[in-house]
Amino acid sequence: MAPRRFIQVDVFTETPFCGNPLAVILDGHGLTGDQMQAIAREMNLSETTFVLPPTDASADVKVRIFTPQIELPFAGHPVVGTGYVLVTEGLLPRPAEHFAIHLELGVGVLPVDIACADGAVTQVIMTQRAPQFLAELPLDDVGQLARGLGLEAQDLLSTGLPAQLVSTGLSQLMVPVRSLAAMRAITLELGALHTVCERYRTHSIYAFSCETVTASAHVHSRLFAPLAGVLEDPATGSASGALGAYLVHHRVIGGEAEVIQLENEQGYEMGRPSRILIEVTRNGGTITRVRVGGQVVKVMKGTIYV
Repeated sequence: MAPRRFIQVDVFTETPFCGNPLAVILDGHGLTGDQMQAIAREMNLSETTFVLPPTDASADVKVRIFTPQIELPFAGHPVVGTGYVLVTEGLLPRPAEHFAIHLELGVGVLPVDIACADGAVTQVIMTQRAPQFLAELPLDDVGQLARGLGLEAQDLLSTGLPAQLVSTGLSQLMVPVRSLAAMRAITLELGALHTVCERYRTHSIYAFSCETVTASAHVHSRLFAPLAGVLEDPATGSASGALGAYLVHHRVIGGEAEVIQLENEQGYEMGRPSRILIEVTRNGGTITRVRVGGQVVKVMKGTIYV
């Protein structure tokens, strides 16, 4: 059995055992997809990543991302966490206090900006794809979605905002909820959620409220991905990008500003508070860039035998 080193980090936090844990397998070369899936199932985190040689000349490395059940072409906290590990473990050089690396993912090559101070990586920010605003759910499906979350339809409808699929690389369902109390009251009814997810071909349901726990946050969120083997995720970078674009698109935040920065809090109901920074840039009424980032902290290292 060949040993494979891994690093485990907590992403979107500076405090160990908060944020979203991620295992990064430093050398995935030679592993089959089935072996990667088995390792991800063994790690039993929301995602595990595998670092590989790039197949695109514009990329520094290739990264494959697995939940315990499926491979993903794109995800947020795995990209941010893997970028941190690549630099802090010396797999990629650190040429300046501010620089970019390029990761080859299932959706193509994406840039990741690294900020350093006093020799330490202080922030990692990924650039996501320009958003696509997809289907808005009709009334009947909103009712079924509310039942799947253990809520009343009015808990969603009274916000005046649509439940809508949005993608910045991965199609995810944005679900407005009227209050923090309703967010905390969510209880999953998996049958109803599975039906909605299958109908709209998504595995991610991102509930949010503009009522927050912390004064600095603009939005409070919870991510449920039962079809991917993740009942709840404590911090979700890909969905945060989609949510930031949604909030700007629907004029919930940002006014007429060209660059809108906001903070998303997640993970509080799981005892893993997370702080996700989102930046949305637009030209007129068109959103042209979405960036998502935050802090990362290393919590564990070890060896896997495959």
